[in-house]
Amino acid sequence: MVKDERLTETRVSRREVLRHGVYGAGGMLLGSTLAKSIGALEAASPTAPKIEPKAKSIIQIFLWGGMSHNDTWDPKPGTGRDYLGEFTDVIETNVPGIQLSGLFPKLAKQADKFSLIRSMTHGNNGHETAAYIMQTGHLPGERLAYPSIGAVFAYFKGKDYKGIIPPYVVLTRSPGRFSEEGFLGPNYKSFATGGDPNATRFEVEGVVARGITDDRQKARRELLDKLNTFGRLVVDHPEIALAEESKRTAYELILGPGREVFDLSKEDPKLRDAYGRHTFGQCCLVARRLVEAGVPYIVINYPGGWDTHSNHFATMRRQCPQLDEGLAMLLQDLHDRGLLETTLVWCTGEFGRTPKVSWEPPWNGGRHHYGNVFTVLVAGGGFKGGRVVGASDEVGAAVKERPVYPVDLLGTIYALGGIDYTAKLPHPEGLDAPVLPEPNDRVKSAGLLTELIA
Repeated sequence: MVKDERLTETRVSRREVLRHGVYGAGGMLLGSTLAKSIGALEAASPTAPKIEPKAKSIIQIFLWGGMSHNDTWDPKPGTGRDYLGEFTDVIETNVPGIQLSGLFPKLAKQADKFSLIRSMTHGNNGHETAAYIMQTGHLPGERLAYPSIGAVFAYFKGKDYKGIIPPYVVLTRSPGRFSEEGFLGPNYKSFATGGDPNATRFEVEGVVARGITDDRQKARRELLDKLNTFGRLVVDHPEIALAEESKRTAYELILGPGREVFDLSKEDPKLRDAYGRHTFGQCCLVARRLVEAGVPYIVINYPGGWDTHSNHFATMRRQCPQLDEGLAMLLQDLHDRGLLETTLVWCTGEFGRTPKVSWEPPWNGGRHHYGNVFTVLVAGGGFKGGRVVGASDEVGAAVKERPVYPVDLLGTIYALGGIDYTAKLPHPEGLDAPVLPEPNDRVKSAGLLTELIA
């Protein structure tokens, strides 16, 4: 196993100082909204990609820790206990020829709506480094700490995005530094909601404060408006005026229509049941509501780890049914509402897990980090359904055909989202910073996923 490496970059911009200095106690929400407004002024228009863009919103489901491909979406029946482990049930889907683990009966009924990439590969076995590669397409250890795909979408889409909710939302906790804004700066940092959408009251950080009623929040706003003589005195200053406007927008999110997006009490209880009365299932429902609100990029960070060195099979028995329930209903619901064609969904972790089970102590039936080959699920937004791209070998240990590298996957997602993956990102020191790296002897590519484009 490779020791985790942590990539960090600390940078405080003038606007970050403004964000904290003018409204100190305004917190994350006001800062995020102000940053979005400033970012919208600075974002450049990307060159038109070669693939016809169809995705208006992206939902990324990130399985932090790395989910086993053998036990889920690339089953290997007949390989024996050392590879098959405890899950011997393999089921047919509603697409002839595509099989899944028996842990995914509901997803099996949605196979016509998604496709599987069974030959994803990058060969990196460190959590943070592999996640960085999967989120950015760039190799770790280089001169620059690149922004995540969500931050890049926020940068390019911020120009035309008119919503109150920030353009890059994470449900509910950020997966880590690799999912952040990199050198783009805090203007494009994700808005992590916190809270639990499965709770009686989904307390979104900066939107629905713990223990604060709407009446108290309105009273606070009135008091702040009375005390804010500074803002009125310097309203002609462009950045202060922008901050004042951002504050008003923030309150619209706290007390107005923006807040309603996070209010699941407005949903039919039967639909909530269908998504699953657990955190992940309700996150999927919130994600659908964010799509309806026009949010460009949404991440669901699965609320449970997949790093199953030990206790592997018990963890899979607990978590896979929830993943099955929430993801299957999300695809069905998006389809029923006519949203799947313009909403791209992709689901994977930073890598897979070793095909051979470690039965010996201290693992007692575990699987370890494995970046040589794993599986990615993609759906909607221009992706065809009912397809399988690539294949792993007979035990799931290596790519057998059609390797797919991170730049291939991310490049296709960027193109379907209307972003030119060859465009340059603005670096504060003027350094050359392409959205994705050019293929070379270190950065491998087998080409965009044109076989999956609808």
